[in-house]
Amino acid sequence: MGEPMTASRPIRSMTGFARLLKPLEGAEVVVSLKSVNHRGLDLRFYLPPELDALECAMRGVLSRALVRGHVEVRVEVRRTPEAGALTLNRRLLEAYLAAFRQAAADYGIAGEPDLNAVLRFPGVLALAPEAEPGQEFERGLLETLGEAAALLNEFRGREGAQIAAELRKRARALLELADRLEELRLQAVRAFEERLRRRLAELLGGAQIDPQRLAQEAAILADRSDISEEVARLKIHAGEIEQMLEAGGEVGKRLDFLLQEMHRETNTILSKTAGVAGPGLGITSLALEAKAEIEKIREQALNLE
Repeated sequence: MGEPMTASRPIRSMTGFARLLKPLEGAEVVVSLKSVNHRGLDLRFYLPPELDALECAMRGVLSRALVRGHVEVRVEVRRTPEAGALTLNRRLLEAYLAAFRQAAADYGIAGEPDLNAVLRFPGVLALAPEAEPGQEFERGLLETLGEAAALLNEFRGREGAQIAAELRKRARALLELADRLEELRLQAVRAFEERLRRRLAELLGGAQIDPQRLAQEAAILADRSDISEEVARLKIHAGEIEQMLEAGGEVGKRLDFLLQEMHRETNTILSKTAGVAGPGLGITSLALEAKAEIEKIREQALNLE
């Protein structure tokens, strides 16, 4: 089989990370996106208070760019000194300093507070009222968020391509297993007939077996034990996996449904060939291999959009 065709649409993993820093209106904005698996699109925002009003607009930007995944959205605004955006909370600073000196006195520890460290405490430096974001800032922030989402999709696309390549290999392995199951199927039918002949001989205690009755019973047993339909569907489904991957796009949920069907086919094959020696054991072994491959494909497919 030749090299796989490039998917017409990218196949993306749901796992990825992107971080983007942009200067905006006297500030630096850092947007970080981190995504992991989820059955739908679950956006969780971690924003500074002055950006809470923009969450709805930000949600719209990401909903247009992403399909599935649990996505953590973190935005940090670093105001530049010339912007006059920071104000000192003197009461809180004095409270921290007083607590420091009181602790030093109580425990007999010499030392002076580090102003650089104290200024990092939450609330000591806060945004001044006049530093609330304007329309230009909001527009720039949403554009930055869109660029970060594009970077996240690039990351997820690279990982998705690697997963898709692995799934193609396993789908082809399933096709080979199904071909080998087909080869053993006819041998198994003859084994079923021989087993029936021996069981009837034991029950009749050496009495003459009616050939017509034997043929009828053998036909019934062969029909109940025939795995041709299950093997055929297994091959069709394995081919459908390759078709899905070739078409690309949002394949995760469709693959999951298809793999559930394939899992049922292998279970049926195992139940029909239970207790049969010879070719039946070979079929059982191949069906177990196929089941393991299906599970490996499923584990990987859970990562895809």
